[in-house]
Amino acid sequence: MNEASKVDQPEIDQPAQTRPRPWLLGGTFAATLIGTLTGALLAIWGLVTMVGHQQEPAAPVADVSEISTDPEPWGLNWPHQFDGWKATAGDGVFGGSSALPQSKLDTHPWLKRLYAGYAFSIDYREARGHAYMLYDQGVTERLTKKPQPGACLHCHASTSVLYRRIGMEALGEEVTPETLAVEFNQPAVMRGFEELNGKAYQEVLTLLLATPDGTPDENEPVFPSAPAGGNSSEDTGEPLPQGHVPSGEAHPVTCIDCHDPKTMAMRVTRPGFLNGIAALAAGDAALPHLPSIDQWRTGPRDQPYNPNQLASRQEMRSFVCGQCHVEYSVSNNITLTYPWAKGLRADDEEAFWDDFRLPDGSAFYDFKNGETGAPSYKAEHPEFELWSQGIHARAGVSCADCHMPNQQGEEAMTLSDHRVTSPLENVKSACQSCHPVSESELRAWVATIQTRTRDLTQRAAVAMTAMLDAIREAQAAGATDAELAEVFTHQRKATWRLDYISSENSKGFHADQEAARVLAESIDHSRQAQALALRWRAPETPDVSVLFSRPVRGVTPEQPPETANP
Repeated sequence: MNEASKVDQPEIDQPAQTRPRPWLLGGTFAATLIGTLTGALLAIWGLVTMVGHQQEPAAPVADVSEISTDPEPWGLNWPHQFDGWKATAGDGVFGGSSALPQSKLDTHPWLKRLYAGYAFSIDYREARGHAYMLYDQGVTERLTKKPQPGACLHCHASTSVLYRRIGMEALGEEVTPETLAVEFNQPAVMRGFEELNGKAYQEVLTLLLATPDGTPDENEPVFPSAPAGGNSSEDTGEPLPQGHVPSGEAHPVTCIDCHDPKTMAMRVTRPGFLNGIAALAAGDAALPHLPSIDQWRTGPRDQPYNPNQLASRQEMRSFVCGQCHVEYSVSNNITLTYPWAKGLRADDEEAFWDDFRLPDGSAFYDFKNGETGAPSYKAEHPEFELWSQGIHARAGVSCADCHMPNQQGEEAMTLSDHRVTSPLENVKSACQSCHPVSESELRAWVATIQTRTRDLTQRAAVAMTAMLDAIREAQAAGATDAELAEVFTHQRKATWRLDYISSENSKGFHADQEAARVLAESIDHSRQAQALALRWRAPETPDVSVLFSRPVRGVTPEQPPETANP
């Protein structure tokens, strides 16, 4: 462009160039920073508030103490957990009916032969929730038709205050509602347990009904007590008798059986468990799933292992269940015993009973089989023991993690589900918190394990009945008990193993490989006993050395085929 062009070009107003203003940039940054910090602080406050709601219970509105076996005052303080506990009754609380669940003896007739000579062959039913544990015991024909020891109440009722009361009396201590309420007093509880162990069921129940429960002004339990004298099979499903009035308050397992009333911390209250776990710790069985016992074993061991002092919170989430869901023996002539001194496997417990002696020095047995007369053991419900052999125990998963999974309650509170039910009732909380697979796949896993266990149980039952038939035939042929001693040993081993898995309520799920192993051994012992017994009625074995034995041959002919002439 030449000079003339420059002159002729009109002037155009140019906008002034914007210059940065440091004070404005600083203000914007400060505002952003303040907003971010404010949001972060609000988020932290929300999290702190949520954790506080999760960990800090509301201020109690009712006093509970070591005498509060009645759960209703606890329910005023912890209503959500109380509602869950009441829900163990299922749809409604009894519905005014004495209807009982399905008889296992009708579903599996072979159980009558397994338990022949024992009260379980009279009445044995499917399990129900905790709400029914005392009621169902009171009406079972095992109790109403045959005498039973008071030790049966050890797990079916809330008994710690009763044990403390009787123990304090035996120790010469003052016994009033006030002194009973002060502390747990484990020495007195253990002494009372020993004092009552040999007494009859009705005598101990009467003492339980007369024991203070923390609510002296009312006398009606949350769940109805059993009708006096129980009922019979003909009465099943009929309404409760008119005018049925309880003679006192006795409760099934309640809050105080698992929680310290002062701190709500979990605790063990059952003397049988306290004795059993101390014996287990003192032994040398491998217990990788119970680290506090391993730690105690490396210490001075000057005091017995006490779970209430040494167990972790996660261990206690299984121990409180293991107080009752275990194998044990009750008898009028021995103290209720958990057979754990040699370990927690079925074989360990069997070895314990093999070595156990009654006060008169004779060998222990629960009953003699009514068909063969063989001394036999009766397995109870060894869920804790079978769980101990499974993958979940090894992984540190407790009973409560699956059967009482956490749920989100009001005000962001995290609550454990006190319905104490099957994990399949809440797969999302109980299973999918660890297993990131679909609910249908998880259900299929469970169904596969339980179906295989049921099928193997049925095979073991077929072998067991064939064994009993063979033994009875041998006895009919003249075999004496002395001559059948080895057969009886196999019978006891076979029936113990079959009973162990069929009485355990997970249908093998707690430890599927262990359940299969135990059932396989049951089949083996049944067949060994059957084979030995058959020899007593079979003719004398002929000489088999004269029989022809085929020589060993190869896959291909030993002689080459003839070749055709060229």
